[in-house]
Order: sequence, then structure tokens, then C-alpha cells
Amino acid sequence: MDAILYTAGRANRLGDSLKEANKILLRFDGRSLLERHVEHLAALRVSRLYVVTGHGRKAVAAEFSQLRVRHGVEILELFNPDFKEGSVLSMAVSLPILKRMQEVLLMDGDVLYGEEMLRRLVESPHRTALLVDRGYSTADDDPVLVPMRAGKPFDFVKRWNGKADSIGESVGLFKVGIEELPMLIEETEVRTTGPGRTASYDDVLRALVQAGRFEAEDITGMPWTEIDFPGDIEHARTVVLPALKP
Repeated sequence: MDAILYTAGRANRLGDSLKEANKILLRFDGRSLLERHVEHLAALRVSRLYVVTGHGRKAVAAEFSQLRVRHGVEILELFNPDFKEGSVLSMAVSLPILKRMQEVLLMDGDVLYGEEMLRRLVESPHRTALLVDRGYSTADDDPVLVPMRAGKPFDFVKRWNGKADSIGESVGLFKVGIEELPMLIEETEVRTTGPGRTASYDDVLRALVQAGRFEAEDITGMPWTEIDFPGDIEHARTVVLPALKP
């Protein structure tokens, strides 16, 4: 199993609080988000990581060499020159890789989490799965919600409103198996021309969820955070990071 990490975005919502070239380079307890991803992958014996770059490309790619040596993970760059458009174009630049894979981890770059959370996904008995946290809050952000019936996701969207047995927030980490990869590829390809170029790769994932292709792994109670707003950085440092330490 290989992994693809999506890091091309400009992080406009962080504003002046972001001093780094890309938020994947934000450091927590001396290690960047990028290094933490690599560290967890190495612990789970995922030996190859493709990083989709865009904004701040040179600064991100400059980290690859030392991380390869330090953690023994092969790191390869996939550059999205159209990173100012929809994030589906970041998924599009990874299509040549996806077309020759049998199983893959798809990972949002802006998530601080622990190794055990990723292990829950990698070792899931389901061939295609996403992580959900039922302890979500909409107070400070706009999470991607995953409504479920009998434990199975049936939608994947922000501002969801309807009836469900339970609702969780997507963590932004996904495992996709060989049976679902053709649909993932097709849904990406149809969104890469015309108006579709403004789409998010969340739209691609939503199509698979609505088609019943994803199962869910519940990680409610595990420490993690997505970093979108200035307050998220402080929350990561004062709440999540202490909870991740042994």
C-alpha cells in the first residue's frame, strides 16, 4: 500500500498567522505536519508517499530528502500547477499513480493526529474506509459531515441536514481498495474540464460514499484536529499535542 498526501492549497483562512510557506510545514513539538505524516506511515510500513504540491512547492519539496533518510520512506512529488483552482485538480495530477495502484491511502495534509488513528484505518477489515469522529463541533469551522445508517456512511458533505442513525465528522484520511479505484478515477476525470475544475476532491469522495462504496471506522475520543483557522493552531498545540504524547 502506498499513500498520497494532498498539500497544494493556499491556506487563505489562516491569514497572517501562517508564517510558513505552506501549512504542512507548521511545526508541533519540533516536527512539521509533513514529518508527522511520514513518521506514522513509516511506523505502519507504508514505504512510499506521493506528495501533491502547489502553493509553497519549493519549501515543501526541500524537506523530502532529509525525511527520506530519517524515516526510510520514499517520497515523490506530484506538482499541481493549477492549485489556485478546485482541489479536484490535485486529485487529477495523482491519476497516473492511482491507475496503477491496487490499494491506496488518501490523506489531507492539514491534520494533526496520532499513529494509532492511522493504524485504525490501515488495519480496517474494510477494503475502502474513512474515519469518522462523532464528537464533532460546528462552533468554529465547517466540518465535512458523514451521516450513517446502521454504521454505514450514506453522504459526505458540509452543512448536512437530515435524519441519520449517527453523524460524524470526516477526519480527512481515507483507504481506497482496488474495487473502488475505477470509480474514484472516473469521478475525478469528469470534473477536470469546464466548470468542474472548480470542484473539490470532496465531491469525488462524496460520489463514492453516496454509491455505498465506503465503510466507516469510528475514532471518536481519539485526539486530532484539522488546521484551517488561526484558533486551530493554538488548539493543536495546547490540547491535541499533549494528548498525543505518551
